[in-house]
Amino acid sequence: MCGRFVITSAPAALRQLFGYIEQPNFPPRYNVAPTQPIPVVLVENGARHFSLMRWGLLPSWVKDPKSFTLLINARSEAVLEKPAFKKAIRRRRGLIPADGYYEWKAVDGRKQPFFIHHADGAPLGFAAVFETWIGPNGEELDTVAIVTAAAGEDLAALHDRVPVTISPRDFERWLDCRGDEIDAILPLMTAPRLGEFVWHPVSTRVNRVVNDDEQLLLPISAEEMEAEAAKPKKAVRKVAAASSDDGQGSLF
Repeated sequence: MCGRFVITSAPAALRQLFGYIEQPNFPPRYNVAPTQPIPVVLVENGARHFSLMRWGLLPSWVKDPKSFTLLINARSEAVLEKPAFKKAIRRRRGLIPADGYYEWKAVDGRKQPFFIHHADGAPLGFAAVFETWIGPNGEELDTVAIVTAAAGEDLAALHDRVPVTISPRDFERWLDCRGDEIDAILPLMTAPRLGEFVWHPVSTRVNRVVNDDEQLLLPISAEEMEAEAAKPKKAVRKVAAASSDDGQGSLF
């Protein structure tokens, strides 16, 4: 799955790659987390646009957002049938610009974070679905979820799920929601090719959302990992996820 990601490419470079009309200027982000506003590329009236949406999809039929589980990921195997996503996958598909993401793996009884990115360092386009939730007083909130797939042989060593990444040559196909047919995009919802991504361990500082600096991306040694593991742990308040979430709402 994907619970934290990174956007470090220059705004002009991302605009050129994704081809949207707007010229947003935003700082690099090294620890993007759920519920935060994130960039989404979508097509409206035949043109690509840049939009900010809350990471955590809210279906339009939700009455009380506080009682609804946060949906940060949408499983590709169930996206066509799951009520929260089945309309969005047909009519509201987007791309989330990124430069990598974090995943956590159990190492000696603790969760070790890893930074995962393209082997060639190129930016990514996460497959996404979005919805606009309208509240009882007419307020509107644009929300989005990242589509995930079963991990391939290499990335499965870290986690059994990976975000679906769309190649630039397939951006147009993924974003084209003019018809209700989705056969053309089904082959795109797969894991990356073997060897397409590389990864390395990083500091557990990434566990705290308030930490958002370039040091989070640096590889750490086995000695540094052991030193971090030896530090006293602060108590963390846990929030139980709803049973209907299917594991898609948790951070790690």
